[in-house]
Amino acid sequence: MKKISIVLSILLMGVVVHVHAQEVFATKAGQILFNASGGAEKIAAINNQVDSKFGEATGQIIFAVLIKGFKFENQLMEDHFNENYMESSKFPKAEFKGYIKNIKDINFSVDGKYAANFEGDLTIHGVTNKVSTKGQVEVAHGKPTINGEFSVLLSNYNIKGSYIGDKIAGEVKIKVNCKY
Repeated sequence: MKKISIVLSILLMGVVVHVHAQEVFATKAGQILFNASGGAEKIAAINNQVDSKFGEATGQIIFAVLIKGFKFENQLMEDHFNENYMESSKFPKAEFKGYIKNIKDINFSVDGKYAANFEGDLTIHGVTNKVSTKGQVEVAHGKPTINGEFSVLLSNYNIKGSYIGDKIAGEVKIKVNCKY
């Protein structure tokens, strides 16, 4: 009986180690900020309800955000953003599906900051484009935080409006911060 207990203990330890190696991190409180200021007027918004998941073993990562979740300093800008530019009733969310290409370089058991290379498909306004960018994964007490900055051209996502190029920049700067 004692031998069976030892064998079961060893097998269970192996399962626990295997499950830990396959950990999936998730958050529904990530943050995306964007800045589309093109003229004298500040055009920036924040969304604090970003849904994101990624697998430690595979590096597969997903970000999803509801367009109507972006908040502006000015309600009129928010209304124009949703109705005239993003058509958020027709295209309610944006998402990124891809991989952290160098996931093997990130040690989730050692606190620190690690450079990360992201590649995947970014879908905005119903249009999907391949993107790649650099960012950072910071590990603190076994919990990762992903930070990154990149730009998108509105024309690549079929986003049109009368003020693009005048008041609204044609290239939008985006910052991502997700603590898992």
